Order: sequence, then structure tokens, then C-alpha cells
Amino acid sequence: MNIKEKISKSEGRRLEFKESMPDRADLAKTIVAFANDAGGELYIGIKDNPRKIVGLPEDQLVILEEQISNIIYDRCYPTILPEIIFLSVEDKHIIKVVVYRGSTPPYYLKEKGKLEGTYLRIGSSNRKADETIIAELERKKRNISFDSEVILDKPVKDLDIENFKEIFKEKTGKQTLKKLELTKGEQGPEYPTNALVLFSDDQLRNSLFHYAKIECARFKGTGSEEFIDQKSIYSNIATQAEEAYNFVLRHINKGAKVEGVYTVSHWEYPVKAIREAIRNAVVHRDYSLTGKDIKIAIYDDMIEITSPGLLPPSIDYSEMESRQSDARNKVIAPIFKRVGIIDQWGNGLKLISDELKEYPQIEFRWKEVGLSFQVQFVKLNFTKNDISELNEDPGEFKLISVRDQVGTKSGPSRD
Repeated sequence: MNIKEKISKSEGRRLEFKESMPDRADLAKTIVAFANDAGGELYIGIKDNPRKIVGLPEDQLVILEEQISNIIYDRCYPTILPEIIFLSVEDKHIIKVVVYRGSTPPYYLKEKGKLEGTYLRIGSSNRKADETIIAELERKKRNISFDSEVILDKPVKDLDIENFKEIFKEKTGKQTLKKLELTKGEQGPEYPTNALVLFSDDQLRNSLFHYAKIECARFKGTGSEEFIDQKSIYSNIATQAEEAYNFVLRHINKGAKVEGVYTVSHWEYPVKAIREAIRNAVVHRDYSLTGKDIKIAIYDDMIEITSPGLLPPSIDYSEMESRQSDARNKVIAPIFKRVGIIDQWGNGLKLISDELKEYPQIEFRWKEVGLSFQVQFVKLNFTKNDISELNEDPGEFKLISVRDQVGTKSGPSRD
């Protein structure tokens, strides 16, 4: 991608523009935030609003390069080694600072320390990380996942997992749960991991993960002011996706059309793609984020699914045709695959993309919203006068801004 294409893009998780050299504190926060997340690029010498190349004095480039290097070295910890590049565009000089995703997070401001100086890139802003986020960054450094951590509140023998064991046996033909990393303890009693507690029907799950639920709502019209129906799904995570999917099916239309001599039924939405999106939300949500649940909202003009946790840095929804895989939950995801809830690794996005081709009247949109990831299946050319007819007009997929969150009667206004 050339520089003109790059600067035509909006600021976001991996991209920031500055008209002039930022102050020391702002620069350090941006560098730390990039290193803690997906990495990123900072361009200095480009005005953001309106977007315009203003350039930097050529005789100042080397001086600014040294200032940038010193600020990063003096203020950021652990050591971050950026790539600093001089670029010339339309006879104007700019500086490009490339920061790669760090391998030893959390990165933070030296003078503030880890608890007060750790920042994360959320959209186009740098947000101070709380203790939950810092703990997740520590796990990344140790290459472990939250769902693999052990819970010492109750031994496995006292945990109510009968329903999950029956599901596992039915789907796999196996009775044992050994070697699935669901338990830990070589000597003495075995204790469950977070994953096994989430799969259980035990009171311990309700107390530790009361937020690990799905809130489903069918709203009247295109706003979130009035409910037609709602459901809270508190079951263990092995059954949540199907319950939520069935809720969706109850609230969307299924029509029929004649193809040759046959009458073929046809849902108004790509239901296989929606099912996959719901399953992905359950499998890949960030269970370490307390107080955040999955939300599924059905409006007259679209279906929206919001899942806690940012998209893993290696996953790109704009490249849905390619097979991509990056499991946040390294214990939960393989079990979902074993019981057939998810398909082969990396096939999920392609499945969604393939079915969307059969629904040119539906546009797929996605966005990271705060610390959540949100997808929408939107009816193109929707008209309030006739919500029962399926729109057969073709349309292009695109990425746009979407609503922050849903699920309450006083939900935010639509974009």
C-alpha cells in the first residue's frame, strides 16, 4: 500500500496521524498502546482533519528522529524498538514511526509504573488499561490463556458437569475428559480450569461468571426503545449458541419462491452465517472481561451481534475469503471443535463470506466498539412501509461505523 492510499484511511487501531511532533507524553502513550496491542504506524507531518499533508522542515528530520528515539527509550518500558522512516510525498517530508506488536507485554510509561502507565489502543484513542487488561497482557507474555487458569474454589469431583459430559460423549463417543486441559492437579485432588467451570452447570459458574451469558432482544422498528421479545441465556457455554440461534430463527421471516417446478424455502437472512457468527461470539469472547455479556439484537432492518473482547491482531475481517485462525481461548476452542460446534480451523469467516454471496440484499458490517467486537447483517434498501418483503436488490459489502451497544430499553441512538 503506497503512502497516498495509507493516508486516505481513517485513524484507528493501527494508524495515527500527527500534524507536528506530538508532546512527549502523547507520543509515549501511543507507542506503548501500539506495542501492547496489534502494533501500528504513526505518521508525523499529516494533518488529520481535514486530512492533508503539511510536511516537516527537511533540516529538522534528523533532529526529530533523535527526539523520537530518546522519548521512546527514556519513557517506555520494557524496551520498544520502533522503525523510524523518512518519506517524501509531493515534495513534502514526513516521518513514519512503525511499532511492532511486542513480545513481552505489558508495556507502560516508566514514570507511572505498570498499574497507572499501561495503555491499550482502542479504536483511534489510547486508553489506560485497568487491572483486568493488565492481567490479560501478562498472560499473553506467558503464552497462556484465561480459560486455562485453574480455579481452587472447588475440586473437580464436586463440580456439576454431568450435562457437559453427556454432550461430550454424545458428540465424540468418548466418556473421558482427560487430556483436554480442563483440569489440573498431579498430586492430590484435581481442580477445574476456568474453561471447565464455564462448561459446568455448577453454582460456581453462576458466582464466578454471572456475566458469561447472552442477552437476546427483538426490538420494535429500527430503534432500541421498545422490546417485542427478550431472552437471557444463562446456560453453560456448550449450549448457549444454539439457544441464541433458535431465538433468532423465531424472529425472522422464512419465505418461499418457485425455482422451476419446485417451491424452495428461503430465509430473509443468511442463517448459516448468523449461526457461525453467534458460535464465534461464544467461542472467542474474552471471558476475563467481567461485567460484559454477548448481545444479540434483532431490528426490522438488521441483526447485530456484539461480543466482549477485541479482534485478535492476526484476524482481518476484510480478508474473509482467506482461512484465518487465532483462538483466544486455547482450551475452549478445541473442545468446541471436538463436539462439532465449530468447523475446521479458519473456515468460519469463509463460511460466512460464501453464504453472503447468496444474499446480495444483505450487507455484512463489522467494527470494534470499545473493548467489544460487533458484526451486523443489514438489509439493503430497507423501507419501513413494507418490512415483510425480502429485498432482492444487490449491494456491495462495506465497512462503516455502527452502534456502540444494544440490549437495554434506553439503548443509544443509531448511526
